[in-house]
Amino acid sequence: MSDVNRPAIDAASWFLSTARERIAGLLEAGSFTEFLPPTERVRSPHLVLFDLPAAFDDGIIIGRGRLGGEDVFIAAQEGQFMGGTFAEVSGAKLVGLLRAARDNEKLPRTILLLLDSGGVRLQEANAGELAVGETMRAIVEARAAGVRVIALVGGRAGCFGGAGLTAATCSAIAISGQGRIGVTGPEVIETNKGVEEFDSQNKALVWSVTGGRARRLIGGADAYADDSIISFRAAALMLMREPPAFDLATLQAEHARLAGRAEKLGACSTATDMWTALGIPDPQNITDMDDDAFRAVAAGVQGIDHDAR
Repeated sequence: MSDVNRPAIDAASWFLSTARERIAGLLEAGSFTEFLPPTERVRSPHLVLFDLPAAFDDGIIIGRGRLGGEDVFIAAQEGQFMGGTFAEVSGAKLVGLLRAARDNEKLPRTILLLLDSGGVRLQEANAGELAVGETMRAIVEARAAGVRVIALVGGRAGCFGGAGLTAATCSAIAISGQGRIGVTGPEVIETNKGVEEFDSQNKALVWSVTGGRARRLIGGADAYADDSIISFRAAALMLMREPPAFDLATLQAEHARLAGRAEKLGACSTATDMWTALGIPDPQNITDMDDDAFRAVAAGVQGIDHDAR
C-alpha cells in the first residue's frame, strides 16, 4: 500500500472490505508481517470430509504491525470464508497469538481483534467450541498480564455466538452502525423459536436489537465508528490510550454496572423503550440520524461508559 493510495483506503468501507484490506488500511504502510501466511498452507483437515473448499489461512489472518507508532499484534477474521467461523486451525492461530503476548513482555502489549464471525464452524463443532473457550481464557490471561485486547466490530458476518462471547472478554470494543453483536444470531433465534419471536428478515428489528448503535447506547461497546477504515483506526487509537484496569475492583464494578442496566432496562420490550428509559430525546430518530449526531447523543447518555470492564 502506497501513501498515494491512502486517501482512498482511509475512506473505504469496513463492512465491504476483506480481512486483509482492513489490516492494510488500519496499520501503518508496510509495517505488517503475517504469521503462518497462505504460503505455509496451514488449512483445516476436516473440510475435505464434507467436500468443502478450504482456505490456506483458514479464514483468519494473524501477525504484527504498527499503529500510531506502537507495535501491535493483530488478528482479523475473514467473514466471507465460512462466516469467519471458529474452528481447529483458525482457533489455534488466534490462541497462539494471545498466549505469545501473555508470556513475553518484550512482545507487543496491544492486540487488535478484527471480529467478523457467525460463531462456531458447524463442520468442526467440538473443535470450534474448544477454540472459543481457549480464546476467551487466553484473552483473560493476556489482560491479567497487562496486555490490552481491543475488539473492532463492523463486518458482514457480525459478531455472534462464540465471537460475541469473545468480544465481551476484551478490554474494549469499537463498533460501527453496521456492526452487530449478540450471543445468538437472528436466524438461529427464528429457526428455534419461530418468526413470531424474531423475524430475521426484518433488518430494522435486527439492527435495533444487535446493531452498533443499540450496543453503544446500552454500554455494550466503548467507542462508535462510522463505516470507514480511518474511523476504525481513530477508535482503535483512542482505546489503546485508555486501557481499563483488570483486577477484582474492575470485576465488581462491571457486575454492578450490568445489574444496574438490567434493573433500568429489563422491562423494556423494544429498542425505543430503552432509548426512552435512558432519557434520550426523540428516541424514534436514533436509527435515522447521521454518525456525528449519534456520537453526540451517545456522549450524553449517563452510565454507558465501560471504564469498569
